Amino acid sequence: MIENGLTAIPELETPNYLLRGMSIDDAESMFVFMSDQQTMRYITPHPVQSVDELTKNIKVSLTNFQESKEIPWVIVDKISGDVIGMFRFHKFNFWHKKTEMGVVIREDYQKRGVMSEILEVILPYGFDILGLNRIVGDIFAENKGSEKLLQKFGFKKEGQLRQTDFDGTRYHDTVVFSLLKSEYEKSNSVV
Repeated sequence: MIENGLTAIPELETPNYLLRGMSIDDAESMFVFMSDQQTMRYITPHPVQSVDELTKNIKVSLTNFQESKEIPWVIVDKISGDVIGMFRFHKFNFWHKKTEMGVVIREDYQKRGVMSEILEVILPYGFDILGLNRIVGDIFAENKGSEKLLQKFGFKKEGQLRQTDFDGTRYHDTVVFSLLKSEYEKSNSVV
């Protein structure tokens, strides 16, 4: 990510989790959740089918990092050392100072506050370190857990895009949420 001066994916730490740069060596541990239909239900109807396919996807993410388009992390449980998810800033645009978030959490770690902890370090990193002005989270309309999480962190609902994704059986609406730097700063200045 030469455009912003990053030559390596930075490590970020929360009390319980470590975000470290994704690598090819993570393919096998990531396959557990990236191939799971239930885990991926709000992301894609076609999860990866093999470790080789996931390895290719990781290579694309790492190339995107080199081209200043993405920062891909894995989420590691600090106690067990297990890779329990992935987080990425993608669709980077440094001129417009904006990015989108992409997240997958292993099913046995869902609804345990992982993303609340992650957002506590990711948002300051995005706004204060990377100098972003806008961070977007777009989710399937049925994903009420992510909607609640985004609203908890001050993200504003911008609108609902009708029937944007087809899962092989039916179409899904996408709801777009965003947080602006000014909103982030205002909410963090309140003591």
